[in-house]
Amino acid sequence: MPPQILTQFSPKLAFIISAIIIAIMGITMIGFGWVPHISLILAICVLLAIGIFKGLTFDDMQSQMASGVMLGISAIYLFFFIGLLVAALMMSGAIPTLMYFGFELISPQFYYISAFVLTSIIGVALGSSLTTAATIGVAFIGMSNAFDANVAIAAGAIVSGAFFADKMSPLSDTCTLASSVVGIDLFEHIRNMMYTTVPAWILTVILFWFFTGDTVNSDLSQVTALQAQLIDSGLVHGYAVLPFVVLVGLAVFRVNAVYTIICTIVTALIVTYLHSTPSIEQLGGYLFGGYKPAETLDLGEVGGLISRGGMQSMFFTQAIVILALSLGGLLRALGVLPALLSGIRESLTTSGRAIFVAAMSALSINVLIGEQYLSILLSGTAFRPTFERLNLHPKNLSRTIEDAGTVINPLVPWSVCGVFISQALGVPVLEYLPYAFFCYLSLLLTLLFGFTGITISKADPVKQEVNS
Repeated sequence: MPPQILTQFSPKLAFIISAIIIAIMGITMIGFGWVPHISLILAICVLLAIGIFKGLTFDDMQSQMASGVMLGISAIYLFFFIGLLVAALMMSGAIPTLMYFGFELISPQFYYISAFVLTSIIGVALGSSLTTAATIGVAFIGMSNAFDANVAIAAGAIVSGAFFADKMSPLSDTCTLASSVVGIDLFEHIRNMMYTTVPAWILTVILFWFFTGDTVNSDLSQVTALQAQLIDSGLVHGYAVLPFVVLVGLAVFRVNAVYTIICTIVTALIVTYLHSTPSIEQLGGYLFGGYKPAETLDLGEVGGLISRGGMQSMFFTQAIVILALSLGGLLRALGVLPALLSGIRESLTTSGRAIFVAAMSALSINVLIGEQYLSILLSGTAFRPTFERLNLHPKNLSRTIEDAGTVINPLVPWSVCGVFISQALGVPVLEYLPYAFFCYLSLLLTLLFGFTGITISKADPVKQEVNS
């Protein structure tokens, strides 16, 4: 059940309250450098104070906050399985093997295309844009000097590939979050995103093709060194890609995401014992705290790259999701979100307008607050009733908030992703922004499809009646 409306505000007053909440989170996160959790709790405290002033009891407001959390409870559970999956894919060698053969794709002549394609592939395997940028991305920036390449263009290719992966990987927390907040299956969400993502990916390759030809005389020694370190890890085996085969196969047959992940984890654990014999104690440690290679191995950059996964790695994101959903439930229960939407409800009469406003909402939260999780959670929660009223399938909304939320965050200089990536790569956001083609092509395509009606699906009337 969605949160109930406990009180009413005028659209003007609701706008003022929203501006105060955005200012609190923006100032504390951007100005003071607070982690999002503390900013969210502070915003919740302000809303609780407003609720008390309106005569509401704490128990009523707490109940509505819990109702908000229930809208995304499937994501919270799924994050546990994703943490286990990443650890299992690491220890089985599935991800290291994919990385090793991925490095074979690097072409000196088509360096920028290689950077984009390889970060796309490895990023899908890793499921994290920031990890991809901080590891493979840093390696590509280092190779740019040997390749005599433009680091700004290379950074744009890295960001494009990393956020393609963040958007499309079933291991990605933002991908899981976007599907869960609107109430659809993870793989249904991924399949629907292909309508905007595949054209954006192809157009990005074409755009980077225009920059080819300047890096013919190049040194691939860094690539060779990374491949050698991967071999030294003892994780690179041809059969190690079997878990990915299971993952893709079950996804194609539309098996439930949790069942697909469980089967993939089991397959990965079986593959693990084909080339290593971790004890039961070690296995439990890997699954909870993430896989870590033996300390006796000197793996250089690769050591940090393959030390990932585990349930513990998901706690940070899960806490943000719980707090943000609580905030969304409270905003709805206090009547703030309904009042804001009432001011524009009459204009939201078509799919194009609804998608445009939802996209602008996600984009604005990215720009004002700099937090991609909040852009997904708040926009998804706020516009889910609007899409239901227009008889639009919720997968249209989940795709919209990914195209306008997830991939836009690295283009904002003061955002979480923008600050992290610019520091990791040593390239300012404003320098790589013009070349991060995939990011803004995704936004433009989702707006274009919204107004033209291309790939826009109507809701299943039977399911809609059951949900109501």
